[in-house]
Amino acid sequence: MVNFDIVLRGGRVIDPESRLDAIRDVAIEGDRVAAIGPALQPGRLELDVTGQVVTAGFVDLHSHAFDTGGARLQAMDGVTTALELEAGVAPVRIAYERAAAAGRPVNYGFATSWALARMEVLDGVRLDGEVRTLFANIARPGWQRAATGPEVRGVLARLEGDIADGALGIGVLAGYVPAARPEEYLAVAALAASTGVPTFTHSRDLVEFTPDTLIDGAEEIVRAAGETGAHMHYCHVNSTTLRQADRVLGLVGRARQAGSRVSTEAYPYGAGMTGIGAVFLAPERLSERGLEPTSLTYAPTGERIATMARLRELRAADPGALVIVRHLDEDDPADRDFLLRYLLFPEAVVASDAMPLTWMGTTPDPDAWPLPREAFTHPRTAGTFARSIRLLTRDGGSLSLPDALAKCSLLPARLLEDHVPAMRRKGRLAEGCDADIAVFDPARISDQATYGDPTRPSTGVRHVLVNGEFVVSDAALVTDARPGRPVRAGL
Repeated sequence: MVNFDIVLRGGRVIDPESRLDAIRDVAIEGDRVAAIGPALQPGRLELDVTGQVVTAGFVDLHSHAFDTGGARLQAMDGVTTALELEAGVAPVRIAYERAAAAGRPVNYGFATSWALARMEVLDGVRLDGEVRTLFANIARPGWQRAATGPEVRGVLARLEGDIADGALGIGVLAGYVPAARPEEYLAVAALAASTGVPTFTHSRDLVEFTPDTLIDGAEEIVRAAGETGAHMHYCHVNSTTLRQADRVLGLVGRARQAGSRVSTEAYPYGAGMTGIGAVFLAPERLSERGLEPTSLTYAPTGERIATMARLRELRAADPGALVIVRHLDEDDPADRDFLLRYLLFPEAVVASDAMPLTWMGTTPDPDAWPLPREAFTHPRTAGTFARSIRLLTRDGGSLSLPDALAKCSLLPARLLEDHVPAMRRKGRLAEGCDADIAVFDPARISDQATYGDPTRPSTGVRHVLVNGEFVVSDAALVTDARPGRPVRAGL
């Protein structure tokens, strides 16, 4: 007699929450895990996954990969839930409606956006629920100035409205607005505390980089957590802290010991990616972080920017175009150690900062697969989670596999579950949990994407299921799969 829809037979089942690590069968009925145990009853579909790890699908708190190609790359990396929380969107209601209408390979969700709210209130930008609107207007000076009292109240009203519409938190791109007063940041944190949502901050400059900054970026996050009681999440601490790990991680650790809720995330790459018009990429500011024009790769053409004059030209012509920014040398042992420190920091989560695709000199084909060479992005879009597991467990790190997987699934789910009940069923592999599952070869899982070939999917990932439906089967993408569902606060 058939009891289940799908049975995965004989895999090494790892549940990061219960610490189960044993050879078991996993049964799926509909969109939930129905049973875990030895010798389960038959299923309509049975797969032998002997020698493979079966675990909870990865939860990415920091993904800007809102296009189909980027989401597919993430699914091939074991991601089953990808959330836009650092930049955020506005209005979130429209963002959820558009994502539902288009369909997503993985689960999706959004924070509201402080930056976009500022663009609307201070500079009259029309908001449409798209992240690309932020990049398109990133260089406009009107939204980057200090806000008046009424303007701050207008920004808070926009954020509060989006929170009422199910936003998962407040994304705060503080590093893009150095003129914003610290008092405004505290007001945003106070709103987060009063509404019970976290903030997700791209920090303001550190004093080591910009001595005349209004307030040190790390101190600002910690101060807000202590003064308001808000949960302050420190986004990609690796790329905003660079080699200042001792001071910044020590500061966060002391804040936690004092009772503040400050969480961190990191990705295992030495380069970032953002809009070329970002204020901190102005030619006169590159030296603050030890950068030169050649540290930047312009995504639309793939060129390394050769001169300050060329950088000024590109910033003026296309300020929203994406650039890769090389900060740390991944081939340098000392810099690799910094990246590992950020990943190994207690309770730090893995988050990709995945980027949308840039199509080089051709008309985009959103359904193309495999992705053609004309599709360009940061390799972290394709490889963050496989690379993190490799580094943390095999290639320099000393974590057990269950502990590494917790950073990819359980810990990010826990960051949200207080105000997002749906997250209590994600990041775990147990009876009754959502059937968001990754199956991979622990000896072979690895990133394949490089800066020269950034859209190569990870290897070793054999199956990925989202809500009980295969999006990756036998290491191949299921191109027509769109089982992703919205993740919203209060649901």
